[in-house]
Amino acid sequence: MKNFPTEYLDLLKDETKAYMFLATIMADGSPQVTPIWFSADDEFILINTNEGRVKDKNMKARPRVALVIQDPKDVYRYIGIRGDIAEYVREGADDHINQLSIKYDEKPWKYREGQKRIIYKIKPIHFDPH
Repeated sequence: MKNFPTEYLDLLKDETKAYMFLATIMADGSPQVTPIWFSADDEFILINTNEGRVKDKNMKARPRVALVIQDPKDVYRYIGIRGDIAEYVREGADDHINQLSIKYDEKPWKYREGQKRIIYKIKPIHFDPH
């Protein structure tokens, strides 16, 4: 990923299985935090959720987010990130959640009736390594 601190690139690798903590802003201005699966490409951090969840509504209404990716092998090593939602897409979202399920749970995603998956592309703006 471009501009990502090189000493923390290992946290983006699938084999690391690091979790991300996503902070969004509620309508009343209060924060909301969710632990979440993620992946990354050359430009964005990618997350996947079901449309209609709190984080989905928050990111659509207020597209600024804060993230923490914590090293699963050393809880004192983490990177804080502030970023913007660059876009969200529905195309490929079912495949993406299946890839994340295999990465984190080592089994295919089990579809739940009525779910409409969506991928959020987060553009990192500021890094705060620890």
